[in-house]
Amino acid sequence: MTARTALVTGGARGLGAATARRLRDDGLDVTTLDLAGADITADVTDEKALRCLVDDLGPVDVLVNSAGIVGPNEPLLKTTPEQWRRVFDVNVLGTVNTLRTFVPGMRERGWGRVVNFASMAGKDGNPDLSIYSASKAAVIALTKSIGKELATSGVLVNAIAPAVIATPMNEATAPEVLAHITSLIPMRRIGRPEEVAELVAFLSSDRVSFSTGAVYDISGGRATY
Repeated sequence: MTARTALVTGGARGLGAATARRLRDDGLDVTTLDLAGADITADVTDEKALRCLVDDLGPVDVLVNSAGIVGPNEPLLKTTPEQWRRVFDVNVLGTVNTLRTFVPGMRERGWGRVVNFASMAGKDGNPDLSIYSASKAAVIALTKSIGKELATSGVLVNAIAPAVIATPMNEATAPEVLAHITSLIPMRRIGRPEEVAELVAFLSSDRVSFSTGAVYDISGGRATY
């Protein structure tokens, strides 16, 4: 049988890179996409550029939307409209763009798996990270909506909501913010990328068949709902 194919956005480092390695271990033919350092250089905010990749990539069976940015560590009242637009362009509209580009092919073939990266911030709201928190809440709602739309198509769309994970993205997080969100984790440690990648691998496979539009927490016990 031909190996299933996967596209991992934000795949050059962090959770995206860990996910790509894990999916390859499962035998998938994985292509990473990022602004630099990936198999394909592209910006998820540019839907026209993504659509140009469809013919070159061929069928995409698994889409993992890992591309994202944290944005400013600022109190809400100090944030600017430009900061809000930038984070939402990447985290929300970037996810919308890949869905609009690659899900139609999955639906035509009658099988597909989409995993969107949300965050515990999107459920709880992190202080001084209002923009990031709101953008990840939007990803959660987006996942629930399209999951219902595609529920009978064979294409399953789920999200994961990690707590703080040891990735390059968090290197720019203010130490006091990082200390606060780590203190909320009952396991008293931050997560490892390979732990998150294991959950993504499950949601990308035939092992999940009766779950769509769901949010899977991986939070060391932080999740409260």
